[in-house]
Amino acid sequence: METLLNVISAVCGRIQIVSDLFWDFPTNFSWYAGIPVLGNFSLAIILLIGSGIYFSFRLRFIQIRKFRRGLQVLKNSKAKTGISPLAAFCLSTAMRVGPGNILGVTGAVSVGGPGALLWMWISAFFGMATAFVESTLSQIFKERKDDEYIGGMAFYGRRLLKNSAPVGVVLSLMYIVYALLCLPAQGFNSVSAMGQIASIFVGTELPTTHAVYWIGFAVTVIAAIAISFGGTKKISRVTDVLVPIMAIVYVLTVLILILLNVTRIPWFFFAVFTEAFRPEAVFGGAFGIALMQGVKRGLMSNEAGQGTITMPAAASDAAHPCDQGCVQAVGVFLDTIVICTLTGFVVIMGRVWLTDAGAAWFEMGKLPKYLASAAELTPGTGLNTAVTLLISLCFGLFAFTCLLGFISFSEICANRISRKTSFINVIRGLDLVVVCFGMLTSIVGMDLGALWDLSDFANILIAYCNIPLLYLGFRYVKKAQEHYESGLETPFTSEVVGIPVTVWDEKAEIRGDGMKDAEDNPKEIQD
Repeated sequence: METLLNVISAVCGRIQIVSDLFWDFPTNFSWYAGIPVLGNFSLAIILLIGSGIYFSFRLRFIQIRKFRRGLQVLKNSKAKTGISPLAAFCLSTAMRVGPGNILGVTGAVSVGGPGALLWMWISAFFGMATAFVESTLSQIFKERKDDEYIGGMAFYGRRLLKNSAPVGVVLSLMYIVYALLCLPAQGFNSVSAMGQIASIFVGTELPTTHAVYWIGFAVTVIAAIAISFGGTKKISRVTDVLVPIMAIVYVLTVLILILLNVTRIPWFFFAVFTEAFRPEAVFGGAFGIALMQGVKRGLMSNEAGQGTITMPAAASDAAHPCDQGCVQAVGVFLDTIVICTLTGFVVIMGRVWLTDAGAAWFEMGKLPKYLASAAELTPGTGLNTAVTLLISLCFGLFAFTCLLGFISFSEICANRISRKTSFINVIRGLDLVVVCFGMLTSIVGMDLGALWDLSDFANILIAYCNIPLLYLGFRYVKKAQEHYESGLETPFTSEVVGIPVTVWDEKAEIRGDGMKDAEDNPKEIQD
């Protein structure tokens, strides 16, 4: 077993080298790094933030102007085919709001300093426009399968590249491989959280080989099989329940910590804004490190530009493609500006690195770092135990819903390759195998870092595939946006974008009463 773990760690280490090359290029060349200001920006950062800035200006900052519209779509959510915009929002949030909202933010701050949070905010703000573009694009090119809608990066990629079937297959395989690389970490975190919760109840740290971990293993596998083999609709029904619960519990828990330490809030904002450009020496003292960590962890968290949120976005029975674009922009806001910021509050306000335990804190894993920061803000042992329990519960739910999201999205991509039930079940089975592998690595005592490297690599790889497609399809998004904001009550059809969009032509023919359903208010489309 030890030999196997060493092999896994070695393979993951190799992948990390490649991942860092993708993330850091060309800042890892001295001639480029020496260029003032520009030398701090890697190609990945230029591509991700630059695209968000470009889309923001071209769409006249639609993430601000239509933010309220996104909330209204969620409020009035309904569906006749597929799932509702709210269900699609919850399904994508299940994917976004994962362990990375705790581990990623904690890691970014511990490596790049408090200033990394500012760059996370900036990347999320512009990422909202990117999310609008990719979600609207997925809606335009979605397809109907029985009583569901399917679509996403693989679907619009095929249509944009001369309707090439091989392109659709390759992009679908890309996402399936991406999910297979990310799922082990979610399995690891799911069973680890259960072990952490059990340890809190018994009052002592349980070894990872304890029966509790094996029970957690069995429960996770059974639940994943029961839910995932029911299809996207069944998964969305589960995430509809779990996502609000975990979000509310986490938000309330952190708000209590903030209220108990309200005097530290001014210092929090001072540290974030000043150290975004001049990090302390203890964090490396380099502007580029804070910048890279903020953008990198922001992407891993809100997934804007990766194309991963396009699958649930396409499944929505939205009244107009841009309605779901507005909803997904709200999702980026919730994930990063709200959830990640709350995590940042705990880590930065805890400021353990300034205490006598600072050196030990830097040596801890990401979750222990976060729990140590929370303990610094919690007066009294009893309250600290309660806070640790709630955080561990949320962490476990984050991991499990994220796991369901990966399985669901893999199934949607598998439909692009083949709609045979046998093939779909093979993909589901592969997903479950790697989930089991991730849980076993936790049980045998392997560190999460190696699996985290796999996720890092998968994130940037799929982003490099998706961003060029967004530029190719932006002209259709722009036409849809102009139609959306024209104030006209004509339905969205092929005529709007100038290419066949079968699903929307069928919807318009069935309704025959304009772009909005009778119970919707057309005035809400206008500013």
